[in-house]
Amino acid sequence: MTDHLDDRRDAHDSDVARDRARDRGLAPGHDCDLARDPDLDLLRAANPVSATAGPWRDRPLNAVAERGLNQLLHRTRARRARRRVVLWAEAAAVAFAAVLALTVPDLAAAPATAAVPGALHPRAGVASPTLDRLADRAEAAARDGGPRLRGGAHVQTWSLAMDEGPGAERPVTLPEEREVRWHPDGSRTERVKADGKLISERVFPPGRSDAPPRSRPPHTAAALRDYLTEVHDPGFPRRTTPATTREVLDALPSLLDTWTLGARESAALARLLADSGGLRPAGTVTDRLGRSGQAYVLDSRAEHLRYMLILDPDTGEPLGLEVMFTKDRPRFAVEAGDVMSYSAWRR
Repeated sequence: MTDHLDDRRDAHDSDVARDRARDRGLAPGHDCDLARDPDLDLLRAANPVSATAGPWRDRPLNAVAERGLNQLLHRTRARRARRRVVLWAEAAAVAFAAVLALTVPDLAAAPATAAVPGALHPRAGVASPTLDRLADRAEAAARDGGPRLRGGAHVQTWSLAMDEGPGAERPVTLPEEREVRWHPDGSRTERVKADGKLISERVFPPGRSDAPPRSRPPHTAAALRDYLTEVHDPGFPRRTTPATTREVLDALPSLLDTWTLGARESAALARLLADSGGLRPAGTVTDRLGRSGQAYVLDSRAEHLRYMLILDPDTGEPLGLEVMFTKDRPRFAVEAGDVMSYSAWRR
């Protein structure tokens, strides 16, 4: 993974990136972003044909080849996400810290508000509806109309940047706001902010991927489970067993960072989770954007983590997902109750 994080690109790679930017019609200011783009690193590493040999030189990939490359890209991201969750795999924590350090280059200049935030606490004594009942509400709301599925997303995240070792210092929290907007021609614009300041704005050309999470999500519970199973474990041969509830929660950010769910998709997700079992009602909670929602909790004892999913009480729309440590991890200076990551999705 460190190969993909190394930002010391040689002159040849920089020239290639600039040439590709010009070929795609991007503004001159975008070529540097492409040169440092980790996605471009993956494509370089995955290139099945030499750029200087063979009859396919400088020709576009066909649909089969592009699908394979996209699956490699999503598989790498999914594995990276799972490594962030399974912190007992020590190398994962180091990789996670490195990724965050690259996301916000001046980590030392991160505001001292970067203290580890406390977990959200559902209000005691306020009963939550079961997921089955909430799914009923969401299905009724979907029949009455409501918003439609929309490509693109608006998400705010808080994630830990951790040190590792006997002298590890307490981790800091790095906030990020990401907005993805798709355009009619299939291209997309991604804007990233940190502490209210614009970090990057990049334009990506149209792609032809038909693999989740780029493909349109379905609006039935069974089909959505298959979709999220492929998000969690992409590639061929396809997995034959459905994703567990924890795996669905692990895959959910990939979906919600790509699409803004409509009423039917939110209802399908609520029904999928109700049928899966494992999530228990925890009460009403106010999320980090000040919205009121219903909290549902899942304990993953093997990894000493607790997932808390926050849903709109009427529509089942996912509002947020918090992952919290349930055990001290001295090697990473992490304590039980620290929030490892939090995502808040907005319409």
